[in-house]
Amino acid sequence: MGVLKIGIPKGSMEESTISLFKKAGYTITSSSRSYYPQVDDEEIEAILLRPQEMALYAERGVIDIGLAGRDWVRECKVDVVEVAEFIYSRQTNRPARWVLAVAEDSEIQSVHDLEGKVIFTELVESTKAYLAENGVKATVKFSHGATEVKIPHLCEAIVDITETGNSLRANRLRIVETVMESVTTMIAHRQSWQDEWKRNKIENLKMLLAGALKAEGKVGLKMNIAADNLEDLIQILPSMRNPTISSLSQEGWYAIETMIDQHICRDLIPELRRIGAEGIIEYTLNKVIP
Repeated sequence: MGVLKIGIPKGSMEESTISLFKKAGYTITSSSRSYYPQVDDEEIEAILLRPQEMALYAERGVIDIGLAGRDWVRECKVDVVEVAEFIYSRQTNRPARWVLAVAEDSEIQSVHDLEGKVIFTELVESTKAYLAENGVKATVKFSHGATEVKIPHLCEAIVDITETGNSLRANRLRIVETVMESVTTMIAHRQSWQDEWKRNKIENLKMLLAGALKAEGKVGLKMNIAADNLEDLIQILPSMRNPTISSLSQEGWYAIETMIDQHICRDLIPELRRIGAEGIIEYTLNKVIP
């Protein structure tokens, strides 16, 4: 029996990643005492790893695949296969941004104003590359956390990651430019990707994880409608394609099924009821496979 070794990001992305796997059909049970969580698939072994180092483990073949931000994959400068990207995070479902930030009252207005200045960041190599692309010479130092507080005591600017910008504003900092956008990336060891069994397992997993993400924020709707009101219902009923329409055993009635964004249900369901829809059922979705 083959085994696929998977790296799960430890830390802020851990809970959301395990939740995504759950929706995809895989239960991962972790413990604060162990870096080796249990998976309810005997063909999968998991290990919790820091996302900053995930790509290093994938390049060496310690794991076959791992999930980590594209920012850290780029930072590590490794030779791995980028299999897929998944936009999810601990706060929003938008890409995270690494931004150049300065004090609210700073005179710095662009990256070009950083000539000769000091910048603190965890993303050292990528920040250096960003400065080089813009022809700017500045000192880049590694930040061991609490990056926002280093302005103005240790530096004139920082490069820090943000999803909403709330933390930066709370610390009286102003975003100047976006250095990089990052999403969660599935990366694979090159030899593992060439192995037929492992590649098939990886492709299946990718499809199920993508399906779980696509299902987020969507629900299914079922209802019955009389033939006389069918056209009115079709006019107002959104769906990914066309709704499924089936004849009921009772002549002159139809069963309708569709999938829609959850947030519109609160307005749509009363409208459906007013045009004669009956037996309306709203249900959650785990996966949507295109």
